[in-house]
Amino acid sequence: MTVVSSKTPPNRKVEQRLRSEGHEVIVGVDEVGKGAWAGPLSVGVAVLRDGGRVLGVRDSKMLSEARREALFDRIGAWCTEWAVGHASHAECDELGMAPAQRLAAQRAISALGVKPTAAIVDGKWNFLSGIVEHVEMVVKADASCVQVSAASILAKVTRDRIMRAESEYYPYYCFDDNKGYPCPRQRAALQAYGPSAIHRRSWVYMEKLAYSGISRTTPASQLSLF
Repeated sequence: MTVVSSKTPPNRKVEQRLRSEGHEVIVGVDEVGKGAWAGPLSVGVAVLRDGGRVLGVRDSKMLSEARREALFDRIGAWCTEWAVGHASHAECDELGMAPAQRLAAQRAISALGVKPTAAIVDGKWNFLSGIVEHVEMVVKADASCVQVSAASILAKVTRDRIMRAESEYYPYYCFDDNKGYPCPRQRAALQAYGPSAIHRRSWVYMEKLAYSGISRTTPASQLSLF
């Protein structure tokens, strides 16, 4: 089992190996929002400059919200290219999570001004198949590979800002605090008021609400199973 500490800075070893294999444009990729009840699923992509470094870059989950915000502009300036692609709450419901994640990733890659020849992705699922020529899957890449750490912070801050803005329109759900992720206060608001316009209505939490005005939906991708 790979153990990565917040005290251990991520490195560029995977990138260096990929460069030695002939890849010139290498992008780090990470997603956020997959487990949220509300808001988009977002995928960040980052292509870093050859030199320089931004101190303190870590997996976004290891950093406080204030620290991520402080790093955001510095990381953006360190990148030669970066982007964040989104799949909306409605697309998550309609497509299901796997296709929605691929859609968000495709949008992020398409927004870059360069075409990556290789991607470093956290985890074991290659959701960039057919989008990037070569995909390197690395477990805990968001903590060990600096391109992926950078992408995770860019994605997290971008999505957090979206959810804070949405909180103004849906104050009962405390999106400025929980960013749409499960928490007791959001559950209490769902019980009292039902889902907002940006809640994912195919999620299982919909089956457990006392509110009975809206029922859980089934993703179109799963309808053939019934």
